[in-house]
Amino acid sequence: MSSARTVLPGARAVLGVVVVATLVLTGCAATSGLDADLTDDWAALAPPVPFTPAAATCHEADFTEVVSLTAYQPVDCAGAHRVETAHVGTFPADRPRPPTGSAQLRTAFADCDTRATGYVGHEWRGARLRLGVAIPSPDGWSGGARWYRCDLTEVTTVEAGAGTVLRTGSLRGALRGPSPLKLGCQQAATGRGGGVSTLSPVSCDKRHNAEYVGVWAAPDRPYPARDAEWAPFYTGCRTVLARYVGVPDDIRLTVRSGVVVRPPAAGRWRAGDRGVRCYLWLSHRTTTGSLAGAGPAGLPVRTG
Repeated sequence: MSSARTVLPGARAVLGVVVVATLVLTGCAATSGLDADLTDDWAALAPPVPFTPAAATCHEADFTEVVSLTAYQPVDCAGAHRVETAHVGTFPADRPRPPTGSAQLRTAFADCDTRATGYVGHEWRGARLRLGVAIPSPDGWSGGARWYRCDLTEVTTVEAGAGTVLRTGSLRGALRGPSPLKLGCQQAATGRGGGVSTLSPVSCDKRHNAEYVGVWAAPDRPYPARDAEWAPFYTGCRTVLARYVGVPDDIRLTVRSGVVVRPPAAGRWRAGDRGVRCYLWLSHRTTTGSLAGAGPAGLPVRTG
């Protein structure tokens, strides 16, 4: 005779409820020290933050006006690099991505101009340096990025045809004292028209016929398209020259020295660069030593 018991269908249902209830109660008892709420002890996820590059960082790749997250690969400034970020600024959050030549980019360049000079410790145009403004890629802008990068690059020359230098060491404070980067005495070569075609750096203790004297800040106006529109550039550089040498800025200045004007290229002008490099030019003689502060005796009125 079998000892198995028969369980009626209704009893099975009751038994199932009892088993489930027992499991639930057992589970509650097993969570010693827990409240069995699976959600209230988890910290809320932080909202995604757009990528922003860091200042005072270096980059091996050449300067580019658009930077994406995948292209952002900073390196140690003690190692070989081509670009150094002096500052990272911020565009207004409610503006569209600025197109080339826009007022927003010109404002960003003006800020970078000031920041770069502070970073290197002297007017950056007084050295073999180039300043560029980089902005986020379209995808980065769509993702909320609103930064602009102030990037400095050492170049082989500030004349036309400059190449990028693969350098080591940071540019921070590099121009506070003597530096091989700084512009100084030059040898001017003349072209077929009689004007200066190229300027080549030369040690001031060697005979030379030109010298860098500083920067004239041009007004914010359209890039010159006619010869007459260049006249203010020469007037401005003569004022810089007179201050540098320590001579009167008068009509006789033109017979003391010539002047060489090196404005930004048209593309850089559209980007907001208004700094004009100025040089004195001794078209009739050569000299040794710098003419900084030399006064009328060092730059006499030419009589012949």
